[in-house]
Amino acid sequence: MSASLRILFDVLSFRLRRLEMANMVSAGAIMWALHVPLVWEGVVRLAFVLALNVLVYLNNDYHDLEEDLNATGRERERTQFLADHRAAALGAQVLLAGVLLAFALWWGGQLWRPLIFGGGVCWLYSALLKRRPFVDIVAMIVWGATMPMVGVVDDSTVSWMLLAQLGLFSGVFESIQVLRDHDEDALAKVRTTAVVLGPGAMTWVIRAMLLAVACFAGLAFHPLASVGPVVAMLVPPSSVKTTRYWNVIRILLGLTFVGECALVFLAGA
Repeated sequence: MSASLRILFDVLSFRLRRLEMANMVSAGAIMWALHVPLVWEGVVRLAFVLALNVLVYLNNDYHDLEEDLNATGRERERTQFLADHRAAALGAQVLLAGVLLAFALWWGGQLWRPLIFGGGVCWLYSALLKRRPFVDIVAMIVWGATMPMVGVVDDSTVSWMLLAQLGLFSGVFESIQVLRDHDEDALAKVRTTAVVLGPGAMTWVIRAMLLAVACFAGLAFHPLASVGPVVAMLVPPSSVKTTRYWNVIRILLGLTFVGECALVFLAGA
């Protein structure tokens, strides 16, 4: 049990430091926009999406274990501990998935949907789809829209609009990620979209995804909401492998979503 707890804590700590659980913030923003009460509903849903993130990222690390052991730039001690305790890692996933499913069915509020669809897509992506060109990006668009469903308490049109916007965001970030990993994936003979298209064409895919985000934001929410994605299109993709590029895109799209949630909040008020 101690090994399982350490593995869960390592996943949580590592992903938070890399700012890779943004869907938690997105779910919280959706609840704020939809006027979901913080106590108890909001707190419970945030705790649920936190545990769900730990589950899907542990599953991702579990599937990528051999690649991570041979990669540079990874936290070697954390990865080695996971490799040395594979049974504990698998047991932690099964237990956490069971607890989340039982709680979702008991609590209600359609929490089963992000668990089944968000968690399911992530499992498929980690096990298979990340090595399928074009499908890798589509899978992450679906994942980006289904994980924050934790914050949705009803099936209103505006809820689906916010989720669709987050799905497009996720498509942008996945396009950036596969381009950043192009050299390593090509060397490992992993056929991602970037490996198949090449770095040059992939920069245009990123621009196309940002254009889709801008069009959707302007049409679904407000013309000014398209400003952030348009500015993001002007950032030179040649710097895509730098942390600065990643953070600039995050900030611009993050501010876009905050603005959209504010519009929804004020309209609801």
